Amino acid sequence: MSAHIASGGPVALVRSSARLRGELRLPGDKSISHRALILAALADGESRIAGAGDGADVRSTAGIVAALGATVERLPRDGRTVDYRVVSPGADGLREPGTTLDCGNSGTTLRLMSGVLAGLPLTATLDGDDSLRRRPVARIIEPLRSMGAALQARRNDSLPPLTVIGRTPLRAIDYTTPVPSAQVKSAILLAGLRAEGQTTVRESVATRDHTERMLRARGVPVERRDSPDGSVSWTVQGGVAVHAIAERVPGDVSAAAFWLVAGAIHPDAELVLRDVGLNPTRRAVIDILSSMGADIEVRLLADRPDDGIGEPLADLVVRSSRLRAVELGPGEVAAAIDEIPVLCLAATAATGTTVIRGAGELRHKESDRIAGTAAGLRALGARIDVDGDDLRIDGGSPLRGDVTDSLDDHRLAMTFAIAGLIAAGETAIGRPASAGISYPGFFDDLERVRA
Repeated sequence: MSAHIASGGPVALVRSSARLRGELRLPGDKSISHRALILAALADGESRIAGAGDGADVRSTAGIVAALGATVERLPRDGRTVDYRVVSPGADGLREPGTTLDCGNSGTTLRLMSGVLAGLPLTATLDGDDSLRRRPVARIIEPLRSMGAALQARRNDSLPPLTVIGRTPLRAIDYTTPVPSAQVKSAILLAGLRAEGQTTVRESVATRDHTERMLRARGVPVERRDSPDGSVSWTVQGGVAVHAIAERVPGDVSAAAFWLVAGAIHPDAELVLRDVGLNPTRRAVIDILSSMGADIEVRLLADRPDDGIGEPLADLVVRSSRLRAVELGPGEVAAAIDEIPVLCLAATAATGTTVIRGAGELRHKESDRIAGTAAGLRALGARIDVDGDDLRIDGGSPLRGDVTDSLDDHRLAMTFAIAGLIAAGETAIGRPASAGISYPGFFDDLERVRA
């Protein structure tokens, strides 16, 4: 399925498929896998993490945990997931790394580890690949500085590499995030574990709460308060020890999103997705697709043990559907931020015009996902307009195979590959290896369900 285009760059070739059938087990949830490794580093003793994602981003986090002095044993399972055994001396026993900490392509690693490092009596520099070096860090620097840590980055403290000079103890703060971001919130809460007093983070829209659930599972109380206007606050008490636990990582709902869209927009499809994590703050993509008319059956697995951290599990079944357009505002975009590119693909197959407003956060991901999504779908014949941070997609235009470019962004690579399943002829996806950032084996699964 791989080839090269005239420029010499690698591509993946995807032909339209007459039908889609099969059962899939997805990679372990990437967001949870990162946090499990980071919290294992803060816990004194042995932590066991079953079914973690084995993409490049999670491996970057594992490498940094090891560089800080924890023993990290990686036990491969099936090419998509891996088990980890982490033995750590606890936060007070972590050591200053001898080299720069390589985050690879992972913004989650950089931002969450910044919060951890801020509360440790050491100096460390976080860096990554060219893509990561274009991702802003000012939103992390400002609150962590106010807690007493010293942070420095290039271009007036706006871009990585990011050097953190930690302080023990930190000052507790009450902070309102200017833009809803689970990564910023998590970085502050992790720093708050090493602060004197209570640290509170307030956000206008509730973002994913994996960090909060996982802290509670490890013996750290986290208080949530909801306001009538929809805003929410989270509070942690400094000085509470993080306990080592054994846990199981559920399947990644963001990875499931690609197959949910594939099944919904394909004229002859039925796909079963096993053991998917259905955290209420992560299921927005399912709810949005259902509101568009997608035939998605959610089979909650109440008769099976959960992952040990309070994350509900379900099997998902998606079938061919007739979709209709929707309008998404900033709150809905924030809740489904990682799935917006593939939701744009779904919109191309819907009746009517889909409008997505307030998606500016997409410009600060692994690529400018607004520009990249629009360019790739237009190349395939979609009618999509961009106005600032808003997108407008006119549905109903048949897609045709052509050349697309993932921009080395895993979510764009997978979006365009799914489009290739319904586009007439052959679709070429430039730089497809980026899919391995979050979903190793994605193209193997694609070939399996189209057979």
